[in-house]
Amino acid sequence: MKLLSKIAMTAALATMVAVSVNVHAAKGKGGGGSTGLDSKEASHLTFMREEEKLARDVYLTLANMYPNQTVFNTIATRSEQTHTDTMRDKLVQYNLPDPNPETNNLPGSLGVFMGDEWGWYFSEKFNQLTAMGAESELSALYVGAFIEELDMHDISVCPQVMQDNGYSSPCGLEYTDERGLKNSYSSLIDGSENHLRAYVGQIEAVIGSGNYQAQYLSQKEVDTILGR
Repeated sequence: MKLLSKIAMTAALATMVAVSVNVHAAKGKGGGGSTGLDSKEASHLTFMREEEKLARDVYLTLANMYPNQTVFNTIATRSEQTHTDTMRDKLVQYNLPDPNPETNNLPGSLGVFMGDEWGWYFSEKFNQLTAMGAESELSALYVGAFIEELDMHDISVCPQVMQDNGYSSPCGLEYTDERGLKNSYSSLIDGSENHLRAYVGQIEAVIGSGNYQAQYLSQKEVDTILGR
């Protein structure tokens, strides 16, 4: 009887563990399948792969327009390239397709966005932002600062275009329970804060210290990032 009781208890414990693991894996999920992500997390990660590429592509384009303004090339090659590669690696980790597998085939991939869900949006954004940046070097610096503000919002909360297309907010860092995504998104935000400070420094060298006005985030959020 003792042996049978021990066997029964072991089986019961094994069942409890299996149920616990399955419940944890399913927590907050809704259709991620083998990726380990739900549909909202998967779409957001795919979106961020293209948004990091957008930043890199715009900055490289502006660097060609204004070769004496080194901030564009520095951020594009030292940071945004790393960020877009990081998002690519996360797609691989979660078994998701890369919307832009030719991203690193430069210069041919500049401004090319092939994602089925969000490629149209980033194609439009690239054209709009590079056209704005072409107006003047100062306008280009404002474009850089705008992208960094937009990026921080989109990573943390939820891109407006995703909300417009049926996704509820939040859908980014404030939503996911995946440690790998949390760590990567937090690192991206740290980078964007540094980039915003770099662009604002160049802008205020022209317009005067303390005169930069937030473009997408709240003024309070931007002032906190700038240490004001």
